[in-house]
Amino acid sequence: MTLNRGQRTKKMGAVYAELTLRNAEDLVLAKRGYLKNEEIRTVTVTATVDTGAYTLILDQETCRKLGLENTGSQKILAAKGERLLCPVTSPIEINWKDRQSVMRAISVPGLPKVLLGLLPLEEMDLVVHPSRHELVGAHGDEIEHMALYKERVR
Repeated sequence: MTLNRGQRTKKMGAVYAELTLRNAEDLVLAKRGYLKNEEIRTVTVTATVDTGAYTLILDQETCRKLGLENTGSQKILAAKGERLLCPVTSPIEINWKDRQSVMRAISVPGLPKVLLGLLPLEEMDLVVHPSRHELVGAHGDEIEHMALYKERVR
């Protein structure tokens, strides 16, 4: 590769995010007084931010630790081109710093790491900063969601 004067190369590296994952059904039970807060199944993981994945993708061990139930299945296309039918989990709360999202995840057998995909990134108003290679708020430190609506004209 030939570089122009002043041009530098920088390889795009993986972006990681420390997430706290909690069983959302446990949260409801604790809120209603059926569980103590310390009984809420919680796991802290270092997830790979994967903008090619559309949701939260979990390994089976993390699902087991959180006590997540299978609620269905979803076909996925794995990175190696393999098509897999994978379990969809019961709801999980995803926490990154002061932001959170609640959604179901996909459990992939043999997955070596947790992947944080586009849906939770969007819901938490997060993007990958292109030059710092880190997760940041899309609109700074404040979460900003756009709501488009059409006013009624009378």
